[in-house]
Amino acid sequence: MRAMRRVASGDGVSIAVHDLGGARSSEVLLVCHATGFCGRAYQALGDELSDRFHVLALDFEGHGDSSARPGGTVDWGAMAGDLLAVVDAVSDGSPVAAFGHSLGGGILMLAELARPGTLRAAHLFEPIVLPPGWRGGEGGEPLAESARRRRSVFSSRADALYRYASRPPLNVLQAGSLVAYVEHGMEELEDGSVRLKCSPEHEAATFEGTGKPTFTDLSAVSTPVTVAVGTTERGWTPAVLGPSIVAALPNGRLERHPLLGHFGPLQGPATVGAMVLEALGS
Repeated sequence: MRAMRRVASGDGVSIAVHDLGGARSSEVLLVCHATGFCGRAYQALGDELSDRFHVLALDFEGHGDSSARPGGTVDWGAMAGDLLAVVDAVSDGSPVAAFGHSLGGGILMLAELARPGTLRAAHLFEPIVLPPGWRGGEGGEPLAESARRRRSVFSSRADALYRYASRPPLNVLQAGSLVAYVEHGMEELEDGSVRLKCSPEHEAATFEGTGKPTFTDLSAVSTPVTVAVGTTERGWTPAVLGPSIVAALPNGRLERHPLLGHFGPLQGPATVGAMVLEALGS
């Protein structure tokens, strides 16, 4: 079993940080997951990066093995503070390389805004960065309500794996990524059944959370940032925001993956991993 450490953050929150591989002497690359997932779900991506980096992945509050703040509401700025606490704990004070997926990409930008120079460079897959005044997309009610309707308990991990693999949206995940999500994103109960570690209510609260970054904010981010997007041919997804995010960044670059969807890093870890190495490996 790979090592896990805990990092204390604000409000008594304990953030779990997982080692996804790579030599401890290598440069740290921090992986930041999407809403509802957990750090260890990205093991297949970590395997693609571990020859070059020491790959670490955190669980955001209320996800995976991290505790949640009291009160039931989520503030993205507080999660950026958690991320900064992790950076302080795992780095030698030098700027770090980072990969962020969806929620994770947005939190990375908030962390860099809160403390410029935190990131050496970042690769973000469909990050959640919104137009000022935005009321739809990841922050809108449909995704939150859909999350609240998620089934949270299954008779076994095999039952959960079969259900997810046989229907949208998670049936597009690469097999190893899906197995890792079921293995590490669920906890076993006394009767042998399993339950999502990130509860449907907390996932919904994350979608509804306050403090999301906006295009306007990004003018203050000088670090090199690659923004990767998947297909835009299947209705609205965060991919449509990619070009505007890049235009708002002083040092941004757009990368397209037309054969991948919003779950791209879990759907095509080898493809995304190669692009991460190209963007961050120098």
